[in-house]
Amino acid sequence: MPTHLLNRRRHSPRPALPLTEGIALEHGRTHEACGPARHRFALWLAAAAQQAARNSAWQTAPETAPAPVLWLLPPRGGRPLNPEGLAACASPARFLFVQAARTEDQLWAMEEALRSGAAALVVAELPEPPAMTPVRRLHLAAEAGGCFGPAPLGLLLTPGQGGAQGIESRWHLAPAHNRAARNRLRHGLPACGLAAGGEGTAPQSCWSLQRLRARTLPPRSWQILQAAAGSPLQAVPAPQAVPAGTEPAGTAQGLPQGQSGAMPQGRSGALPHPQEALAAPAPP
Repeated sequence: MPTHLLNRRRHSPRPALPLTEGIALEHGRTHEACGPARHRFALWLAAAAQQAARNSAWQTAPETAPAPVLWLLPPRGGRPLNPEGLAACASPARFLFVQAARTEDQLWAMEEALRSGAAALVVAELPEPPAMTPVRRLHLAAEAGGCFGPAPLGLLLTPGQGGAQGIESRWHLAPAHNRAARNRLRHGLPACGLAAGGEGTAPQSCWSLQRLRARTLPPRSWQILQAAAGSPLQAVPAPQAVPAGTEPAGTAQGLPQGQSGAMPQGRSGALPHPQEALAAPAPP
């Protein structure tokens, strides 16, 4: 468990970039996103960073406030995102794509971009999780980038379940449209494809978001709902998964819900002892 030394300095929470209600990523740090929908998670952060730049008080022209996003493509096999797909989440004109020849050059470019503070968000698609030393250098560069304004935020996109060492937080995003619809129908709620109140249908999308690790927060899971492209995100706690093949107590034996067919305590699951024969009555 992490230990914190006591001192006389005042500890204030680090500013964070809110993704939706109850979900935020700290500025001046490097985070990690994995899962099949990790690119969608990066686009959500880009949209939040651009919106935060428009609403910031230190910008003189909020309507034209620049919030550039630097996107570092992998050395081999990386393809830029489709601008038409970007427009549904963030402004494509504020993205800058860079492709490096090696993974080391990719990490160096990310470190320099974070240290300069010119980009509000720096995203790097890596073929594998980096080691502890590069991640530590990215943390220091992100902290140094906030000397003359809001500190930038770094995001590493890693395949599989991630696993970067020393990361501030690790997030896993996967599409869960069908599973979310089944869970909502099970609880008597409208499915993901139905609008609240029954007024027609709405193209609502659902994702499963997990916070796998964080320095100061426990792991947690949400379902992210979005009514339409560009609409605000809504986070609801993910329902607890029921293991396959399990049934409520008593249903397997045909008993009513809440009644269990377990043996009384003290028998330890053993068969009952046979009843002793009654003694013959005494003769008169």
